[in-house]
Amino acid sequence: KKPLKERLNIVLSRSSEIEPQESVIMLRDRLSVLSLRAYLGCDLFIIGGEQVFRAFQNEIESWIVTEVPLEVEGADTFMPKDFLQGFSPVDSLALEENLRVTFYERTSKPSPAHI
Repeated sequence: KKPLKERLNIVLSRSSEIEPQESVIMLRDRLSVLSLRAYLGCDLFIIGGEQVFRAFQNEIESWIVTEVPLEVEGADTFMPKDFLQGFSPVDSLALEENLRVTFYERTSKPSPAHI
């Protein structure tokens, strides 16, 4: 996998086998990422699977959700059904006939059950 071009890539991983690459900072835990955020002065885009989502779910202020009308055979990990609880849609864009991106923003604090 290659880092995204023309931007700083922060990779959160427990693996020590990842090769050093230009424009990539390797961090091992959630607190390291959040500590670095204060010095960057820009938005962070969290991209990952279920474990990454759960680690950062209370920090997320907006979502960019791509709804893909597709069932993947053998898929075993899904976003929780209530992952958009406390968020409201603010914009939507059709990319193709059956492919849509919806932008959500947090409208309420996470409930204690999600903290």
